[in-house]
Amino acid sequence: MPERRPRLVEPSLDGRHHVTARLVTLRDERAWAATRLANEAWLAPWEATTPEPTPGASFRTWVRAVRRQYRAGEALPLVVEFDGRFAGQVSVSGVQRGSILGAAIGYWVSREFAGRGITPLAVAMTSDFLFTEWGLHRVEINIRPENAASLRVVDKLGFRDEGLRLAYMHIAGAWVDHRSFALTAPEAPGGVVRRLRERTSTWVPEF
Repeated sequence: MPERRPRLVEPSLDGRHHVTARLVTLRDERAWAATRLANEAWLAPWEATTPEPTPGASFRTWVRAVRRQYRAGEALPLVVEFDGRFAGQVSVSGVQRGSILGAAIGYWVSREFAGRGITPLAVAMTSDFLFTEWGLHRVEINIRPENAASLRVVDKLGFRDEGLRLAYMHIAGAWVDHRSFALTAPEAPGGVVRRLRERTSTWVPEF
């Protein structure tokens, strides 16, 4: 794993703004908490939960935990910014080395910033980082079949639909099915950001 902390910056899909994905820090607490509170109803249907009662962890406890996982090469917790404003998150988890060289990507964006192409660009930037800097071979994204906006993200990125996983994850208090999508490094030889820009050159961002 590289020593440098990731700070990924790209022009937005319309070329008028900048999207940044960077490592989460304790200083993000206020913006994170305000954004989550303002988007509670927007995010609730897609939020991972647990069937086992567990005490809630503070933001600081969570940040320290995920940054330890980052230093161990097991996770990559990124804040997404739009022209310097907190817009959401991209979280890489389940990093596997050895014969797998893969990981899973999850994401969310504030409703305020929906429709500007921020999410697919941030996911593309993250995928490129995982392929080039961390040397991973495969990334996957798991999405509820009802989540039309998130399905548009993987469609724009050209991820392959690998089928339905029954009762795959506990979401909003119940075990629910997910569709699994994946992309390998050889499938995007010029990079996922480049692939996205080519595929969306005439597209008006929706999510």
